Amino acid sequence: MNEDYKKEILLDNYQNPFNRGLINNKEYIIVKLKSKNCIDQIDLQIKAKDDIIEDIRFDGEACAICTSSTSILVKNLKGKKILDALNMINNFNNMIEEKEYNKDILNEAIIYENISKQPNRKNCATLSWNGVKKYIEGELKNE
Repeated sequence: MNEDYKKEILLDNYQNPFNRGLINNKEYIIVKLKSKNCIDQIDLQIKAKDDIIEDIRFDGEACAICTSSTSILVKNLKGKKILDALNMINNFNNMIEEKEYNKDILNEAIIYENISKQPNRKNCATLSWNGVKKYIEGELKNE
């Protein structure tokens, strides 16, 4: 994927984020996330049932990388089985940490494959991914 196309994907997800905006519904779990390094402060709303992530929404104030990464996360995890979502998150984090990963399952998230060259931006890219991972791991412990 060329760099211009990566920038286009990032900007589109930043300017037109998928499922941005929280709703008033008690079926959703809220995960509050705040970066230690940046302005990023994201609230995720997650609705899961019968081992499926039925919906994810988000809102908050965040930089372009965090917002676009969250939008891509939401697009990719909505409708996925919990274990498939966890696999995708683990592959994403492995990519960010320059470990072995399966790029074929990352879809648009592959645009962050070189973010490790900007270590101060890694947290921006992974904030929401790690928030969903904590949610999933909590759900799996409760089974």
